[in-house]
Amino acid sequence: MPKRYFKLRDDIYRRDRWELGSLKEPSGEDVLPWLLMRGEPIDFGGPLKVAIKFPGPPMDFSFASFDLPVVSSKLASLLQELAPGDVQLLPVKVGSRRDKRYVLNVIRTVKCIDDAACDEVQYVTPERNQPERLGHYSAVHGLRIDPSKVGDAQIFQPWGWPVILVSEDIKNALERSGAIGTVFKEV
Repeated sequence: MPKRYFKLRDDIYRRDRWELGSLKEPSGEDVLPWLLMRGEPIDFGGPLKVAIKFPGPPMDFSFASFDLPVVSSKLASLLQELAPGDVQLLPVKVGSRRDKRYVLNVIRTVKCIDDAACDEVQYVTPERNQPERLGHYSAVHGLRIDPSKVGDAQIFQPWGWPVILVSEDIKNALERSGAIGTVFKEV
C-alpha cells in the first residue's frame, strides 16, 4: 500500500479561534514571509513576535499572516521528536501570553508534485520578470503528489509551491495528541 500524505492547514472554520497578525523580527520589523517559505533554516537573532488580531482560546496550530505557522510547545516537541531534520522551531512571543510558542519553519523541500494528476498547474514564465522563480509554480489547483518521490520526509514543502505536507504518521500523531487547530487534506 503506498504511503499517504496530507496538506496541513489551519482550521479557519473553528468559531472560537484566535487570529494572529504579522510576524515581527526582534527589531520590530515585519518578517518577510518568503524567508520562511524557502525551505532553509534561518536565524533572526532572537525571538519573533506576533500580535493577536482577534482574541480567542489559544490554538495548538494556527497561521499568522501570510500562512506562517505558529505551534504550541506541545506540538513543537512532538514535531521535533518525529521529524527533527524536517523542521526548525523558532521561538515566538504571542501577544502578552507567557506560554511558549514557536514558528514552524519547514526546512525540507521535495520535488514531488505530480503535474498530470493535479487539476491544473501554471508556471512562472519569463513575461513575469521574476528570473529567480522561472519554472516554479505560479498556481497549483487540486494538488497531488507522487508519493514515490518523497523518500523519508515526514514534514516537507513540495518544491516550488509553499504549502506544508505531512506524512500519515505525522497526521495520526497530531490527531492523537488532541491538537487544536489542525485540518488535513489528502494530496
